Amino acid sequence: MILSILDTDLYKFSTSNAYFQLYPLAEGTFTFNDRAKEVYDESFLSELKAAIDGLCRLSLTGDEFAYCCKRVRYIHRNYWEWLRGFNFEADKIDCRLDEEGHLRIDVTDYLYKVTLYEVPLLAIVAELRNKRLGVAADRQMILDRLDAKIEMANKEALVFSEFGTRRRFSSDVHELVVQRLKEKCPKYCAGTSNVFFAMKYDMTPVGTFPHEWMMFHSGVFGYKRANYLGLEDWIKVYDGALGTALIDTFTTASFLRTLTLKQAKLLDGFRQDSGDEIEIGEMIISRLEEFGIDPRTKILVFSNALDFPKYSSVAKYFKGRIKVSAGIGTNLTCDPGIPGYKAANIVMKLSRCRMSAKDPWEKVIKISDDLGKHMGDEVEFGIAAHELHLAQ
Repeated sequence: MILSILDTDLYKFSTSNAYFQLYPLAEGTFTFNDRAKEVYDESFLSELKAAIDGLCRLSLTGDEFAYCCKRVRYIHRNYWEWLRGFNFEADKIDCRLDEEGHLRIDVTDYLYKVTLYEVPLLAIVAELRNKRLGVAADRQMILDRLDAKIEMANKEALVFSEFGTRRRFSSDVHELVVQRLKEKCPKYCAGTSNVFFAMKYDMTPVGTFPHEWMMFHSGVFGYKRANYLGLEDWIKVYDGALGTALIDTFTTASFLRTLTLKQAKLLDGFRQDSGDEIEIGEMIISRLEEFGIDPRTKILVFSNALDFPKYSSVAKYFKGRIKVSAGIGTNLTCDPGIPGYKAANIVMKLSRCRMSAKDPWEKVIKISDDLGKHMGDEVEFGIAAHELHLAQ
């Protein structure tokens, strides 16, 4: 189900490298959350553990190493040298069923290692879950539905990237989608977040950093300056590369409050992953104008459970005011057109961290612009809301 150690999102490597360079002793735990609270059985758990054993046999090949050194040059060669010796470890993965049959997964390790577990584990669970449901994807139906989306993108010049690894229907369906995008939408599909498919189909690997980066900074430095320090550290590592900031870890309002003129000038753009697209976009434009920055020089990347009709309406609204793009995931890689079928609604987020083994564990949370995407400890929500001056 996982085809390569590169069969994951680019931002897993960029974030792993940032920990590797700046916080090599930092540790963390990633915790699985099924928002739909589906019920599983011991047979599913056995299949999951078997798939994890397969994951643990993967390693970076010579060709993959050469590709990464050449095409992902903003990540230094020393990181790829380390990755050549990396393997996933089954004994780091605590997967089990609770008394109600809900799936529980926790992984703990150094952060530059443990961050790499998130996407492949989610992709495995999603694919096994679809097999368990007994749903089979019809190749022609998938292509027909995809072609309609491609036709809209080509007709309306909708620039987008494929972001669908973590909740894909299956690795086969994912590859079918990427092949079709490469063939029929080369002008407006800007790339794929999946590094393996980017390599295989000569596409641009795309991505920057995930929520966990700001969550880690809140855990070790506090909520008040987590966004500011997270951006400063990112700039320190990448020196202007990978310049699209994810803005909603502790709400967009708190991100914009601590954003500085220097940071705003260095950033290429902003990724909106929760909340109302129009409202968030207006907030970004307003903040840029306060800094005296022409919003037309920046880009807004929308990635909040988008489909193409919704993206089209958002793009039309902002046309001529700011550049727009989109990261579209589940709607591309898990849209089989089966009546009544719903894609897995699963995530895996950093739940605790510490600067080193001598430090106490700190719980971390995510406060989204959408209530349903909040994740973490209720006590910490109260602390963060107080420190960030958020309405509760």
